[in-house]
Amino acid sequence: MTQLTLSDLSQRMAQIDFAMLSTRAENGNIAARPMSNNGQVAYDGDSYFFALDTTHTVGEIERDPKVGLTFAGNKGASGQPPIFIAVEGTAELSRDKARFQDHWDADLDNWFEQGVDTPGLVMIKVHATRIHYWAGKDEGELTP
Repeated sequence: MTQLTLSDLSQRMAQIDFAMLSTRAENGNIAARPMSNNGQVAYDGDSYFFALDTTHTVGEIERDPKVGLTFAGNKGASGQPPIFIAVEGTAELSRDKARFQDHWDADLDNWFEQGVDTPGLVMIKVHATRIHYWAGKDEGELTP
């Protein structure tokens, strides 16, 4: 069994278009929704997403910043087995437009027509505290 590094995971995650972000809803249930995974950014244990401050996502993070991310990827170009990644982390909300620029991708304009100037835009930073992965016979855990 091979132990993957954070760099190995970053390369595999770059091929995954979307992650599922899970939060705890007001009634205590788990709520999940797809969020765009910017594959152009090397993963270092922090993930960045954007949402509007009127969404359940933002309200749930304000109540409880403990979140989960799940990623599922198909076989890589070299015939690698599919990969499944579960991230446990803490979310931080930012309304600082200067910070938005550092993590903005032109594809986000499809959802936020005014770009970083979209009224009510919030950046969600998820800092991983534990990463578990499964890729064929390889399974492991990282704490970045």
